[in-house]
Amino acid sequence: MQAAVIVFPGSNCDRDVAVCLEAATGQAPIMAWHGDANLPKCDLIVLPGGFSYGDYLRCGSMAANSPIMREVVAQAHKGAAVLGICNGFQVLTECGLLPGVLMQNKGLNFVCRNTQLNVTNNKTAFTSLYSAGEEITIPVAHNEGNYFADDDTLKQLQDEDRIALTYAKGDNPNGACLDIAGISDASGRIVGMMPHPERRAEMTLGGEDGKRMFTGIVEVLS
Repeated sequence: MQAAVIVFPGSNCDRDVAVCLEAATGQAPIMAWHGDANLPKCDLIVLPGGFSYGDYLRCGSMAANSPIMREVVAQAHKGAAVLGICNGFQVLTECGLLPGVLMQNKGLNFVCRNTQLNVTNNKTAFTSLYSAGEEITIPVAHNEGNYFADDDTLKQLQDEDRIALTYAKGDNPNGACLDIAGISDASGRIVGMMPHPERRAEMTLGGEDGKRMFTGIVEVLS
């Protein structure tokens, strides 16, 4: 299985994700630079967290117009699985692969801590190894994680069971609508999430709740 990690200027979780992917797939992923115009055919593409292009203008908007993103969008439309984490989630909304927008946290402060999440939908390609309704612990580290969409879009996400992850009651760190921590496209193969599963993927990091995000997608694609 061929996986790739997209690296932007300012990405700071790309190597962490690469370690998780290599552990799950048994081979090192392609590290694809933002300026590359070509991307080998991939089964799985991850947009990592960080501060692409310094998060100038709207977070993720400049990254969404990188040459490599044309390839990511094209492969996503052909069935490649795509995971956007934190800044990567912002990029997915900016390039139109997922609806909505990520705004500044409600408290106007950078938040970096563990959060409790509920697995709202365990039928996406990335949540298949979790139980429906399971509560897991995954860290967040962001300033713009406040997910917002209009009422019609939120209703569509609910009606189509596309809200993959929510913050547990009382643990919403950013004011996101409906406590949304992660959503999917209609196929369940494209997922964006603000929390960082790669930061809780082995016991030396304090727990393994994020590990199944990577092993799960490998099982789905195998």
